[in-house]
Amino acid sequence: MEFAGALRQAVQASGLTLERIRHRLGQRGLPVSVATLSYWQRGRSRPRSRAVVAALEEILGVPAGSLTGLLDVADHGAHPVRHGAGRAGPGRLERGRAAGDLWPDPERYARVVGQLDRSGDHRLERLSTHDVYRLDAGRRPGRLSVRTVLRAAGDDVDRVVCVHPAGEGQPEAELTGLRYCRPGRVRAEEGLLAFELVFDRVLAAGDTAVVEYELDLRPDAATAQAGEYVRRFARPIRDYLAVVQFHEEMLPARCYGFSGETARVPRERLGELWIGTSGSAHIAAGDVRFGILGLEWEWD
Repeated sequence: MEFAGALRQAVQASGLTLERIRHRLGQRGLPVSVATLSYWQRGRSRPRSRAVVAALEEILGVPAGSLTGLLDVADHGAHPVRHGAGRAGPGRLERGRAAGDLWPDPERYARVVGQLDRSGDHRLERLSTHDVYRLDAGRRPGRLSVRTVLRAAGDDVDRVVCVHPAGEGQPEAELTGLRYCRPGRVRAEEGLLAFELVFDRVLAAGDTAVVEYELDLRPDAATAQAGEYVRRFARPIRDYLAVVQFHEEMLPARCYGFSGETARVPRERLGELWIGTSGSAHIAAGDVRFGILGLEWEWD
């Protein structure tokens, strides 16, 4: 509540109404609803964008850092990653870095997602994402199924942007199996696929939405064998589950979980994962802040 109290005091001292603050943020290209501002100063939600909070410091006439410095105060006791077939202790994922740091080619990432509408992205709270990644008999990526639950932290949110790797040299993945949403714009470059999912209604603050989709990864004879599944978290998420389903005739020798802070630092191996009689392994994580989480395996 330290951030909420400081913001509330700054608003009162400024003499500005929330509507006036909203207007001034909008003039800077930072759309935030009055309801969201109200939630922030009451402690019902917290900003995800430091740029917005830095702008608030200027608008409210408070010293730089007096609000941005409080954003992470409430997070010191959290366990960023719990992993494995079951749940374990804290890992090293953190929040507050640029999303491009998570990808091997940040310029390509920025170029692709820059063509999509992310205006409401900072007003979406990620509650859960469940991935099921299936391999075919040739040990190649076959299909990815995703279910994500989101909650609006502001008004007038109608879509979410999703980004996935598409292996270098592979045929372009096909977006299929949509439920509770419809496709918006889709953009792809070599090794990267990004798309908008438009909700079945416009969300107001506090509303939740569920989206489900599948990616047909379209492997061919030239597609390389898969050795890992990676999920990149540019924003915090409360609950994450990844299941890798191996083909019943092609099980790996070993499988491990891993985490990483960015795409350019060494990963931390989290331990060996059990491959059950179903021919699958999974990793479960709670309170993920920012970073990379995934599974990797050895065939021989």
